[in-house]
Amino acid sequence: MSDRDALESLLVHLLHRAVQEADAVFMQHVGEGGLTPRQFAVLLTVAQQPNANQTHLVEMTGIDRSTIADLVRRLVRQGLLQRRRTKEDARAYAIRLSEKGRETLRVAEPAARRADAVILSLLPPKRRNDVLAGLQMLVSALDQRAEGAADGLPPWILRRSQKSP
Repeated sequence: MSDRDALESLLVHLLHRAVQEADAVFMQHVGEGGLTPRQFAVLLTVAQQPNANQTHLVEMTGIDRSTIADLVRRLVRQGLLQRRRTKEDARAYAIRLSEKGRETLRVAEPAARRADAVILSLLPPKRRNDVLAGLQMLVSALDQRAEGAADGLPPWILRRSQKSP
C-alpha cells in the first residue's frame, strides 16, 4: 500500500479533507459577506432560538465552548448579534440577532444552500441522502460518546447503555 493509499483509507484524514474543501466552496458562495461556516451556523442557530445562551449554542452547533465565546464576541463587535445578561442568571447572556444580523442571514442562507447543492452535486444522485444520513448518524454517535465521556463513563458502558430500551 502506498503512502497516499494509507492516507486515503483513514477516515479522520478524509473527513478533514472534505471539511477543507467544503469550507472553500462555502466561502466562494457565502464568503462575500465575510461569514465563515461557523459564524453562519451560529447566526442560523440564534435565528431559530432567540435568546439562546452560549451553552445552548454549544449544544446545538457542536462548536466548543471557548470557540463559541470568541465567535459570539466577534459577531457582537460586527453588529450581527446582540447579547444581554439574563434575569435568571447574571452570569449568562441571552443572545439574539440584530437587524444587521437578520439581513446578513437573509442574504447568506440561500448562498449557503447553493454551496451545499454544489458539494452534493459531486456525488451520484442516489447516494446523496445516504451520505447526509451517514454523517448525521456519525455526528450523533460521536456526540453521545462525548456525553458519556463527560459523565465519566467508560466507552464500553456507554455502548451497552445505548442498546438498552
